[in-house]
Amino acid sequence: MIKVLFVCHGNICRSPMAEFLLKHTLKNLNKEEDFYISSAATSMEELGNPVHPGARRKLSELGIDTQGKYAVKMKKTDYGEYDYIIGMDDWNIRNILRITGGDPDFKISKLLDFTDNPGDISDPWYTGNFEETYDDIIKGVIGFLKKLQEENKVKLWD
Repeated sequence: MIKVLFVCHGNICRSPMAEFLLKHTLKNLNKEEDFYISSAATSMEELGNPVHPGARRKLSELGIDTQGKYAVKMKKTDYGEYDYIIGMDDWNIRNILRITGGDPDFKISKLLDFTDNPGDISDPWYTGNFEETYDDIIKGVIGFLKKLQEENKVKLWD
C-alpha cells in the first residue's frame, strides 16, 4: 500500500483538495485499495474546522463530498507512517521539515514538482481563486500518478 500525506498551512483548502482529488482519481481507476491518502496542516490555526466552503464547492462540482473532513496538524511521527509527504509551496516544505526534523528518506516534495512546471500552488484562502488552485492540484495529482507508474510502484493505465 502506498501512503500519501498532503500538507498545507491550514488543511482546509489545498491539502484536502489534493487528498480528495487523488482519492477520486484512484476510485475512477479502481485502484483506491492500493493507497492510503490523508492530509494535514503545518499550523494550528484551523484545527477542527471543516474544508473551506470554496474548496467544498469546487469539489462538489465533481461529485466529491468532503463531509467528515476536519483540519488536523501534521505530527513528527507522520514521517515514518507515510511514503510521500507532499506540500503545496516552499513555506509548507520549510514547516514540514521543521516538524519532521529533516528528510533523510527523500519523502518530502511539492506537488507541482511532479509536473513539467514545478512551483508553488497559490493559497486560495488568500487569492479566492479556487479554480486556479484546482487546475494546479489536478496537474500535480496526475503527474504524481505518472511518476508512480514510471517507477513501477503501481500500474494505473497502459
